[in-house]
Amino acid sequence: AAARFDADAALVLLDDQDRGLWNGQMIAEGLALIDKAMRHRRTGPYQIQAAIAALHSRAVTPADTDWAQIELLYGSLEILQPSPVVTLNRSVAVSKLRGPEAALAMIAPLAPRLQNYFHFHGAQGAYLMQLGRHDEARIAFNRAIALASTSAEAAHIRLHLDRLADQSQPPGRRMG
Repeated sequence: AAARFDADAALVLLDDQDRGLWNGQMIAEGLALIDKAMRHRRTGPYQIQAAIAALHSRAVTPADTDWAQIELLYGSLEILQPSPVVTLNRSVAVSKLRGPEAALAMIAPLAPRLQNYFHFHGAQGAYLMQLGRHDEARIAFNRAIALASTSAEAAHIRLHLDRLADQSQPPGRRMG
């Protein structure tokens, strides 16, 4: 948990976490259990989710993350356990591999089913922001804030809105 929140109790996303703060002993234990479970060759949704977690855990830095393998695993999970949330999670890997436009196209059909899901609007806002579609990103981020379950979630999204506000200021008038 130490890596997931900063000194002000604000959320720290996976790519921004200090992986040196992760509990190496617990990770090693978990990886050993995953390896043992995989040897049984009966792959189900839990084994796939564990394999995804293992890929994240084995990456020393965010750049070392095997996004291609993660996307394949999420694709398998979509077959075994179809869910708009699984597709939303897969869109993160797609964004890393093929860019935010591809991820946005992937999640667009999910909107009716995930209209009340915080993470949908947060991801949508992030992809739109990466594409420079700031007005649409603001709408998505404001919806995410309205749906946030915790003050930490809302505060994290407000940081994105602050970045958008800074980017919309003329060069000589930017705050911060």
